[in-house]
Amino acid sequence: MSHKKRVYPSMVGYSQDSNYIQQGTQNFLGGDVGNINANIQGQMGFPNDPNAQIYDQQLGQDHHIQQQGQQQYMQQGFDPSQGQQGQLQGQSMQPLQGQQGQPQQARVFTPAQQQLNYQIDQAATVMSNMQLHNVPTSDPSMAYQQQQQQQQMGGGAGAGAVAGGLPQQSNYGQNQNQQLNYSKTNKPMNQLYPIDLLVDLPPPITDLSLPPPPLMVPADKMLVPSETANTPPAYVRSTLNAIPKNSSLLKKSKLPLALVIRPYQFLNDDTEAPPLNEDGLIVRCRRCRSYMNPFVTFTDQNRKWRCNFCRLANDVPMLFDQTMGGGAPSNRYERNEVKHAVMEYIAPKEYALRQPPPAVYSFILDVSQNAIKNGLLATATRTILETLDSIPNRDERTRISIVCVDNSIHYFSIPADEVSDQIKMMDIGDLEEAFLPKPTSMLIPLIDRRNNIEKLLNMIPEIFKFNVMNKFALGPSLKSVFNLISGIGGKIIVISSTLPNIGVGKLSKRNEAGVVNTNKESSQLLSCQDAFYKTFAIDCSKSQVTVDLFLASEEYMDVATLTNLTRFTSGQTHFYPGFSAAHMADVTKFTKEFSKHLSMDLSMETVMRARGSTGLRMTSFYGHFFNRSSDLCSFSTMPRDQSYVYEFNVDEPITTEYCFVQVAVLLSANTGQRRIRVITLALPTTDSLLEVYASADQLAMTNYFADKAVEKALNSSLEDARLFLSKSVQEILAVYKKDMVVSNTAGGAPLRLCANLRMFPLLMHSLSKHMAFRQGIVPSDHRAIALNNIESMPLKYLIKNIYARVYSLHDMVDEAGLPDENGQIVLPQPINASATIFERYGLYIIDNGNELFLWIGGDAVPELVADVFGINDIIQVPIGKQELPVLENSEFNERVRNIIAKIREHDDIVTYQTLYIVRGASLSEPVNHASAREVATLRLWATSALVEDKVLNSESYREFLQNMKSRISK
Repeated sequence: MSHKKRVYPSMVGYSQDSNYIQQGTQNFLGGDVGNINANIQGQMGFPNDPNAQIYDQQLGQDHHIQQQGQQQYMQQGFDPSQGQQGQLQGQSMQPLQGQQGQPQQARVFTPAQQQLNYQIDQAATVMSNMQLHNVPTSDPSMAYQQQQQQQQMGGGAGAGAVAGGLPQQSNYGQNQNQQLNYSKTNKPMNQLYPIDLLVDLPPPITDLSLPPPPLMVPADKMLVPSETANTPPAYVRSTLNAIPKNSSLLKKSKLPLALVIRPYQFLNDDTEAPPLNEDGLIVRCRRCRSYMNPFVTFTDQNRKWRCNFCRLANDVPMLFDQTMGGGAPSNRYERNEVKHAVMEYIAPKEYALRQPPPAVYSFILDVSQNAIKNGLLATATRTILETLDSIPNRDERTRISIVCVDNSIHYFSIPADEVSDQIKMMDIGDLEEAFLPKPTSMLIPLIDRRNNIEKLLNMIPEIFKFNVMNKFALGPSLKSVFNLISGIGGKIIVISSTLPNIGVGKLSKRNEAGVVNTNKESSQLLSCQDAFYKTFAIDCSKSQVTVDLFLASEEYMDVATLTNLTRFTSGQTHFYPGFSAAHMADVTKFTKEFSKHLSMDLSMETVMRARGSTGLRMTSFYGHFFNRSSDLCSFSTMPRDQSYVYEFNVDEPITTEYCFVQVAVLLSANTGQRRIRVITLALPTTDSLLEVYASADQLAMTNYFADKAVEKALNSSLEDARLFLSKSVQEILAVYKKDMVVSNTAGGAPLRLCANLRMFPLLMHSLSKHMAFRQGIVPSDHRAIALNNIESMPLKYLIKNIYARVYSLHDMVDEAGLPDENGQIVLPQPINASATIFERYGLYIIDNGNELFLWIGGDAVPELVADVFGINDIIQVPIGKQELPVLENSEFNERVRNIIAKIREHDDIVTYQTLYIVRGASLSEPVNHASAREVATLRLWATSALVEDKVLNSESYREFLQNMKSRISK
């Protein structure tokens, strides 16, 4: 259905008055606040140049000619509005013609424009067949389609084969030879496509949505060619999709070699679950202990299988060719382990030291004065009550305990529903020798005490309604609850509004004055204040206990210390600064996140190991877990909303054309089963530096460098972390210039990099401006939670957290905000995170992954304000934490609300984004209006996400690139 876009009357005048826009952009934040770069030429991608005036005059004379030329470019697949990216699907370009078909008159170009034209001509030649940023014409799936056609013609993969027989042989991919560019080893590899970063401005942010460079693994390397034979990037992404064959080449490249791993894709395990083997047969190499996978080979008349990791020939078990239960023969090529790179086993009893434990949820509720006053206690108990049906309890063994804490520890003895409804509270005031009065009645099954649990949750806010104690004995309560559940394992979930200030683990407020924004900030504000929290976390890990924190307060909470509880126990910290139940937005965010956290599937007693084929060795690990040995990471409970980074090295020269990595996760599921999830990744190898760079994954690299920067920030200083990020970009650019740029071309020395890494400098520049690392005064709790989130956030959300998605709503296409043919809301195309392209009358959404900012320009026309907010006066628009009103007669209001709801829609993370309404500056804005202070703070906060600009005394992205160019030219 087509919907006509509404045109607001004054917009035409604004868009034509470029002088007004330029002047307004300089006052974007009101006066000089924010230090925003308003250079219009920089916005268009051209550097400042005296010759630009000549070009502008020529541009005005040739306006009509340029329009026709633009149409010709569009017909050939080139979109000038998209910069060089628009060339990717275009053909070679023809000379522009005048209105009567005559050659266009000579133009005057600046050196930068000459360089751009040269690159356009070169790119048109080498990129004419490109489908993405460096994807060759031939699609690896063609081999699968050819194989399927052959199977249909020949009766299927196993046609005519007896049990254990080989399928009909085919030359998979034989028709691709003429289309693929081969390396000197005659195998398909990604090709290098150079770009000039300074000419390529503003950066084409659509590249952030592109898939990584493809894994060039031909179908004939797979036992059963299929699209599921190699692991998709959602599970594992390698920073390099072509592995250097020796360590010297890896070191020379200055590129990292690491895996970004997310073993689970959704909060609920039933969503798109991988194939499951239930017959109890697990085939592993007897030497390296890798699991059978789609890249093994059968030898010796199919009686043996050769391990693709260590090349050992292993016997094929007799049961491998039989159906479950040892009955009729089956086709081995239909088994999950040879068809699917991601699959699960139900593990036999030899993989378990004990019966899989029940899921355990132990709640520590802060009942001190702070938690009563800000409404956290009432909000938390109500959320637990409403989520009881969603807490995983498939095997009906889930247990719960509830402990309330102020200056004492308050236990509750909860009888079975059929026995009694009398709940007893027992208070323990001796924090030094806290004991468990009746442990058997405090950790109770959810299924047979449901009514009494509901009764208790309703009682708790009333019991402590008039509590005036301002103490919170977190340390003693943690030790007590640990003693209660350590024999089983499970989760300890702390909900608190008060800094632990009594008993073991007592903390005090740190003095931030004089330390913040200095070299002492990391050691004095971001370090662990009390060793108890680290030693207790290690004890928890040994006993399969996870700690999760929900901290909500207007006061200092020492997040830097408390996050040690979650970091080493595979838990997570959720922080709600300024929380107040009087604000519905705060209640909504806490309730939705806490509820999703409780209903998320989890696995207990989990270990994860990544092994590499000959020549590869895991060296470092990043994320929330306990590193039990050199290659084994332990998770007391494995959540579903975190990811991990494993760094590995080339220990010895690799002699094979392909190498392999396998991630195995051994766990106790909340179904009462012991399971193994196996993820196998095949990667080509190379001895060419060019092919290494052509295969680099810029998003995975960013994740790796972000985790390394967190490590440096915590162990050294924030300045060292920032220098590390800058130096890493400089080294990569220097290597590229030295070893891959043949010669400099007209227009001055370019700043070259390959197309598949064109967003990498931008992401690293943005990371240095992130709250976790940026210079300036940042409250230590906010910086600590930012560091905590970076090291555990899934990749796609990490990228959005580093480089915010910005949507322009006032001029969005007609389809945006409305459902498509599949019922999914259509989002507008994102724009660059730069204030230079913001219109003073516009409406924008800034999505940084944690919050949403709805920016309404200070000079927005009354019609737009009325359509969105239902009022005409922009000064009356409510700012701060708000929700959009529902306007029955405004389709535009509905579309904006649909877009916000779509952005918030997640089934793979817990985060719920609060909406902040921000009013932009205006020349007509009252000087002393009531909300002046609040709106100034909101503007600075929102625009800190516009990382391409010179914000908060940091350099703009253009300046960053120019400085990089100067450094590598020395």
